[in-house]
Amino acid sequence: MNDWFTIDKIDEETYIISEYRHWEETHCYLLNGSSRSLLIDTGLGICNIYDEVIKLTDKPVTAVATHIHWDHIGGHKYFPDFYAHGEELDWLNGKFPLSKKMIQDMVADRCDLPPNYDVSSYTMFQGMPARILKDKDSIDIGGRVIEILHTPGHSPGHMCFWEKDKGYLFTGDLVYKDTLFAYYPSTNPAAYLDSLEKIAVLSAGRVFPAHHSLEIKPEIIIRMRDAFRNLKAGGKLCHGSGTFDYGDWAVWL
Repeated sequence: MNDWFTIDKIDEETYIISEYRHWEETHCYLLNGSSRSLLIDTGLGICNIYDEVIKLTDKPVTAVATHIHWDHIGGHKYFPDFYAHGEELDWLNGKFPLSKKMIQDMVADRCDLPPNYDVSSYTMFQGMPARILKDKDSIDIGGRVIEILHTPGHSPGHMCFWEKDKGYLFTGDLVYKDTLFAYYPSTNPAAYLDSLEKIAVLSAGRVFPAHHSLEIKPEIIIRMRDAFRNLKAGGKLCHGSGTFDYGDWAVWL
């Protein structure tokens, strides 16, 4: 379906592939190097992201997931060369903590699905990565080196991707404008703060989130970190505390 994906250009070798017809408004990022390309997240898998990627690169493509949630690995089935963090390998092997029906309901919720798409056929991608990533690993795609930052909180194996030379920080579900999810049993609010502390010291020039508005400035990381610090000081940085609204973002604990 040719209008499922929206393509935006960051620079001559970096693209955003977005799915605005789903309520999560997922963003995937294609980074083209001189020897290969890196696709950060592969979206929901409702339509074929591979067809869009090959319009933007003629290099071999490696896929990486910021984390193993359905809306970030749906297109992994088109990329056998994919990497993942070791903390979430079980989720790629039948042990994801939500049922197939729950995932299908969230996929169908507030979504302008393509005609004749049968959401009951939706399954969460499963497989074994070609490489298991850990904190401070790097991926060299030829003329571009991307550092892996293990940033748990939203999920145990969540990763941000840091391209120091360009000042690009790809934040996945750790940082975006809207409601951050830290209430699932598999989330860890205390670890979330540690991860915000970790990325707050970077000299990021641009921040690229996995969801919603792309009009986001690096300063939001500092505001989020400070808000999480205050929640911790008030004894509220824990599951069941509720939702806290900070204007252009919120967190659900």
